[in-house]
Amino acid sequence: MLKLDDRDIRILSILSREGRVSKTELARRINLSPTPCWERLKRLEEAGVIEGYQARISLKSLGSHVAVFVVVELENHRAEAFQAFEKAVAGYEEITGCWALGGGYDYLMQVVARDIDSYQRLMDALLEKKAAMARYFTYVVTKEVKAPTGLPLGLLNVLAE
Repeated sequence: MLKLDDRDIRILSILSREGRVSKTELARRINLSPTPCWERLKRLEEAGVIEGYQARISLKSLGSHVAVFVVVELENHRAEAFQAFEKAVAGYEEITGCWALGGGYDYLMQVVARDIDSYQRLMDALLEKKAAMARYFTYVVTKEVKAPTGLPLGLLNVLAE
């Protein structure tokens, strides 16, 4: 595990909120000259701490869509059922996130589709693929209240200890 200091943590905090900040601006904000800042950044990337950079896209500005959260229960809890479900999910780009859960349900999926009909076709396809789903529950997003905005500095400090 990579040992992180306060500057590394500030770099991660800034980048998790503002992935397009220039390297020069990043160096200025953490009070470090550009070359050592870039070396830190490269070390964090090579260690896999920084997995990538991406833009946050406003889907509503591009057109109509529906965002859905789906909780899934599998038919059983044998390894083959988990593997079948995870393999099936990997094949659909509309499934923008999927997390295995501890507790009552087995998975939580995030789906973005053009409309409800498109979403239902996706779910029907998963059922036809024998993805080991016993049942699923659909929760349509009606309003975004708070979107992911990056990792809080306090959490990064705790995790780095």
